[in-house]
Amino acid sequence: MAARSERYTTVAITLHWVIAAAIIGMIFGGWYMSDLSDGAPGQYFLYQTHKSIGITVLLLTVARIAWRVMNPPPTLPEDMTGLEKTASHFVHLGFYGIMIALPLTGWLYSSVSIKLDVPTVLYGMISWPDVPFVEGLKTETASGIVNFIHSKLAWVTFGLLALHVAGALKHEFSAEEGVLKRMLPGLFGKTEKPKAPGRGALTAFGAALGVFALIAGTPVIVGAFSGAGKASTQANFTPNWAVDYGASSITFSGIHDGNAFTGSFSDWDAAIDFNPDALERSRAKITVNTGSATASQKLYTDSLKSPEWFNTGAFPTADVEISEISSVDNNGYTATANLTLKGISVSTVFQFNLTIEGDTATMTGQTVFQRQPLDLGQASDPGADWVDEDIAVDVIVKASRIK
Repeated sequence: MAARSERYTTVAITLHWVIAAAIIGMIFGGWYMSDLSDGAPGQYFLYQTHKSIGITVLLLTVARIAWRVMNPPPTLPEDMTGLEKTASHFVHLGFYGIMIALPLTGWLYSSVSIKLDVPTVLYGMISWPDVPFVEGLKTETASGIVNFIHSKLAWVTFGLLALHVAGALKHEFSAEEGVLKRMLPGLFGKTEKPKAPGRGALTAFGAALGVFALIAGTPVIVGAFSGAGKASTQANFTPNWAVDYGASSITFSGIHDGNAFTGSFSDWDAAIDFNPDALERSRAKITVNTGSATASQKLYTDSLKSPEWFNTGAFPTADVEISEISSVDNNGYTATANLTLKGISVSTVFQFNLTIEGDTATMTGQTVFQRQPLDLGQASDPGADWVDEDIAVDVIVKASRIK
């Protein structure tokens, strides 16, 4: 009777099956996503989930490699031929290559894709940056090549998997000692415990966490030292109202992937010169710190800062001028709102209600801007498949008279 095989450590077994399940699930999920038409309900969620799992596989692979270095695997059964042992080693090397290459090429494709030029937010909670220094690859040709390589690696994975499974089954059901049971957790006592207890879990998983912290934390640190500062309005007139910013707000709303979203700007500054008896001279100017925008989901918040949308790195502020104010009824007014964003100016109708009681004024108003004239999301979503063309902006201002 052949001696019982020595099984892998519990950590190695767990990482093996978790990573294997994640990769296979990602491949089938990727094929499913590629068959969906642009703007299909839930497609955005699927893309983000796919990317989140891919980055998780990459980080778990770091832990798995570190664990393997510190905990060498059991030796292969002696009844395996030299050729079989060599083939087994090459297949395992191929799997390690896939565990690194598949998520890396997916991350690279996400970073250079024009069609999918949206940030990655892991599991809807943690911002994950693009691959650094690849701006020059952001072309249709380059992103197509990267996507081709990423997709074909799926077939390489299944080829390796077929060899791996065939070899394991061949040795398991032949007269040989077998290897499959060694990767199962103490299966009915058919394997021996590892000769040495596993060691270095803190180091292995600490290495993965260190890689994660380095990549995810770098943009946060860089952003902290490159803030745009507070919004400040430079008006060519003397304001006669002082805004109570704690009681005022600028919010926006729209539809993304079939679901409503909302957001707001936390940093803006306004100069207001308003006299109901001299509307022809009344006006206002507002400067908004575009980097202060937050939305109902972190993915939206991160997206707004990107070059596709507000491009806060190149254009940290937007300006709005309110003019041509006229009365509609007792408390109702209409005006022209001229917005300058990313160097582009557009005008729209701004309707608002205003109540003045003594030295306190309260205004509520709304207008609608369209994305296309402002070059918002026009590279990845020119047909409004994901985000509706119209974005509503609601304004509440509480102000006191300047005496």
